[in-house]
Amino acid sequence: MIEPRLPGATDFAAAAERIGVNSLWVPEVWGYDALTGLAYLAAKTSTIKLGTFVVQLGSRSPALLATSALSLQELSGGRFLLGVGTSGPRVMEGWHGVRFRKPVQTTRETIEIVRMISRADRLEHRGEIYELPLPDSAGAALRPMVAPRHVPVYVAAMGPQNLRLTGEMADGWLANAFIPEAAEVFLGPLRDSAGRAGRALTDLDLVAPVAVEIHDDETSADAGARRHADGYAFTIGAMGPGGRNFYNDAFTRLGYGAEVTKVAALWQAGKRDEARRSVPIDLGRLTNLVGTTAGITDRVRSYRAAGITTLLAKLEGDYQGQLTTLERLLAIVADAR
Repeated sequence: MIEPRLPGATDFAAAAERIGVNSLWVPEVWGYDALTGLAYLAAKTSTIKLGTFVVQLGSRSPALLATSALSLQELSGGRFLLGVGTSGPRVMEGWHGVRFRKPVQTTRETIEIVRMISRADRLEHRGEIYELPLPDSAGAALRPMVAPRHVPVYVAAMGPQNLRLTGEMADGWLANAFIPEAAEVFLGPLRDSAGRAGRALTDLDLVAPVAVEIHDDETSADAGARRHADGYAFTIGAMGPGGRNFYNDAFTRLGYGAEVTKVAALWQAGKRDEARRSVPIDLGRLTNLVGTTAGITDRVRSYRAAGITTLLAKLEGDYQGQLTTLERLLAIVADAR
């Protein structure tokens, strides 16, 4: 993960490319957009892949998203990865002014439209969410002025329906909150739908975002895991009103239903510190790579055994420190084979 706007970002990107990092990913929430930053990184690198983590569906029309993705694919020489997600009602309705409805169908139709435009097909789409051209309008079915080029689509999916859609249609999966020990909670729906579509799970790039902290001893590692668990209190308590929190639904399927219900209630009651302390430490430890070198080596083996093909490292500190951690992580991954 990288923030292109920060000083030293392009030097870090070039160094990451040099040491063998496979891809760089730029976030997008309700601040700086991801696509502009990726275009900047594309001009400063030559081989490393460049992805969005993630573009919020509904924040741009599917046609604009497709042409923006194709622009980046051309500018980067085929290195762009389009990571998409449906976000939630707080962001979509509060920030973008777009009604949050039928997220799975929105994802499906957006992928269909992106694929049509990527093939340079005339844009005619009769969907439940997007009907193009608009009926009873002066709109025309236009053929995009682009050269056909594939844009790999990665979906940030957590719920069973969206996981099934991802297995059916996507090039990759962005696996938020993935725990190798409970892999089938997520991989089962992915595998089943991929099979029904005539594909295999191995046809998808399975990307697990993980915070990476390499500690010298177990006491320090436990403190790091506790800190990351505390960080989940905001996600559990604030990211989705009225039972529409996809993270909480996922944590419940992972076996933490009672705990997240308690954390959410404490957070919403204004008891923020108590909410943080109530998050199970395993949510900080098992969804990340936080530990000693030996401990992280074992965790990397667990991710690999579960079928994860890409680890998306989320790093803290200045870029020199991040680069040092990346070099150590690459050595650990090599040793864990």
